[in-house]
Amino acid sequence: MVTPLESAPSARPHVAVVTGGSRGIGREVVTRLAADGYAVVVNYAGNAVAAEEAVAEAVKEGGTAVAAQGDVADEQAMAAVFDLAERTYGGVDVVVHAAGRMALAPVAELDLETLDSLHRTNIRGAFVVAQQAARRLRRGGALITFSTSVVGLYFPAYGAYAASKGAVEALTKVLANEMRGRDVTVNCVAPGPTATELFLDGKDAETVAKLAAQPPLERLGKPQDIADVVAFLASPAGHWVNGQVVRANGGIV
Repeated sequence: MVTPLESAPSARPHVAVVTGGSRGIGREVVTRLAADGYAVVVNYAGNAVAAEEAVAEAVKEGGTAVAAQGDVADEQAMAAVFDLAERTYGGVDVVVHAAGRMALAPVAELDLETLDSLHRTNIRGAFVVAQQAARRLRRGGALITFSTSVVGLYFPAYGAYAASKGAVEALTKVLANEMRGRDVTVNCVAPGPTATELFLDGKDAETVAKLAAQPPLERLGKPQDIADVVAFLASPAGHWVNGQVVRANGGIV
């Protein structure tokens, strides 16, 4: 189901669909793209209040925005989100798939129902959104998916999450090849430790300090750091970058 919350229409803007746009990195991406002049469709799973706030921030930055509720793993819901983008703004130029879930536990201890739920959102959801993007993006457009630097760091307890994001990286590279002749780029951003509410939840100060010390730049990432990378990949300046996984993590190797 799609529920428009607010919009401020303008004439033929560049249009972005951002999944998971109501909080965290996705919300920062919404704000940055709005500041760059995009009309943004803010997809959210269930928190309408947070989505309204994201729309308001986008409008405050001088962009236009509308919110659309929908489960990324539900193909009918995502089709409706893209329908809303086309109906409201005339088309889709950029898709940023920031929605995802994280569940942490050692492999030996993870409940398999949790695994199934995680992979439904992170793998099926990425596939459903990528499918809509492949069908709808206009020439010159861009799809940006999200992975995690943990895919290459192999932290304990991240097995299910890293496995799901490894699948997203493979999907991204395959789709980049499949879009040959369309003038559409497909890339993946893989953040390192980033100071979002989701990341900081449940971590004590010692753990946060240890993670912040890992990169040579000696701090946690900020959502704005990641949004800047997304904005570059979405822009004409980033259009020669294609089929890549960008590990935006301050230099952790």
